[in-house]
Amino acid sequence: MSKKSQFSRRQFLQVSALAGGAALLAGCAPAATPTPEALPDLTSGNTIPLDDLVKAAQTEGNLTTIALPHDWANYGEILSTFSSKYNIKLNELNPDAGSSDELEAIRANKDSKGPQAPDVIDIGVGHTVTAMKDGLLAKYKVATWDTIDMKDPDGYWWAEYYGVLTFEVIKGEVPTPTDWEDLLKPEYKGKVAMAGDVLKSNESVMTVYASGLSRAGGDKTKAAEMGLQFWKEMNESGNFIPVIADQGKIAQGETPCTVEWDYLSLANRDALAGNPELEIVVPKTGVVAGPYAGGISAYAPHPYAARLWWEFVMSDEGQNLYLKGYAHPIRFNDMVKRGVVPQELLDKLPPAEDYERAVFLTVDELTEAKTYITENWRKVVFGE
Repeated sequence: MSKKSQFSRRQFLQVSALAGGAALLAGCAPAATPTPEALPDLTSGNTIPLDDLVKAAQTEGNLTTIALPHDWANYGEILSTFSSKYNIKLNELNPDAGSSDELEAIRANKDSKGPQAPDVIDIGVGHTVTAMKDGLLAKYKVATWDTIDMKDPDGYWWAEYYGVLTFEVIKGEVPTPTDWEDLLKPEYKGKVAMAGDVLKSNESVMTVYASGLSRAGGDKTKAAEMGLQFWKEMNESGNFIPVIADQGKIAQGETPCTVEWDYLSLANRDALAGNPELEIVVPKTGVVAGPYAGGISAYAPHPYAARLWWEFVMSDEGQNLYLKGYAHPIRFNDMVKRGVVPQELLDKLPPAEDYERAVFLTVDELTEAKTYITENWRKVVFGE
């Protein structure tokens, strides 16, 4: 018998007496501090019951977002509603970041749980391939998973909302264009801008693609190449202004014609309230639908708050807040079928026929287009 296992009779009786006394006193003693409940599993990617998720997220108390401008798809109201509803403090990083910037923020902060490490991202669907290949995303299936049409089957990303590209025109500054080729006319010299940097912004990549799709007569295989040629001509004619248009520049009249997602151009029209007066036009051809994808950083400092954020955004309440900002929620068809979309929101949307012409690209098509356009943008358009 080892020393550790040797136990004298006297010692046994002493321990037994102590145990018995403790049992008698247990009813009179103060209650013991309860053992903290085990946190929900994060590895399976399965839906976490909302009550359990809320408790876990509130123990973290914080959520770090990136690239969510308050005037983009009604994110201002979505963020504030989430924060107040669940008592989660928000840390908002670089609201003007592009999809590439978001992925780089995850890479740069893999070993950091500090304030510069994003918990959640909102990226162009074409960037999801890189995000998954580099192991930047964690899998999770929200409660409404089955009603989401576009998603990764394992739960690494899902589409949240989409829009179509529009011409956002200051009335009286330029003629109202009806299609892409109009933008090459002499009266648009120094007047046309994009709303992002082609090398970083999914929106601007899709702007190049849409113009090419129009010129190619709807042939997706030629759209990227012909889009670059279109913007080469725009640059050579002096019609293209190589600045990033935003609401401030539009308000000052610096960008008389901006190509922008419908939910942004329509929101600008409302916000500027006629000063200047804006006309929003869906082009006749080359109407491209641009879905954005949500995801959770594989290195999220607040993984439960990240999952709670997406439960909220992808709920009926969160999806209707997108629609309030003119972005079409990805669950739109399911919600209309169930009668949970307020009629006043439906009444504010552009004519349905404008969206019937919209072309949705597959993930592979988006990835191929993004790669070709970003790799050749400066060479083709600026001759560098």
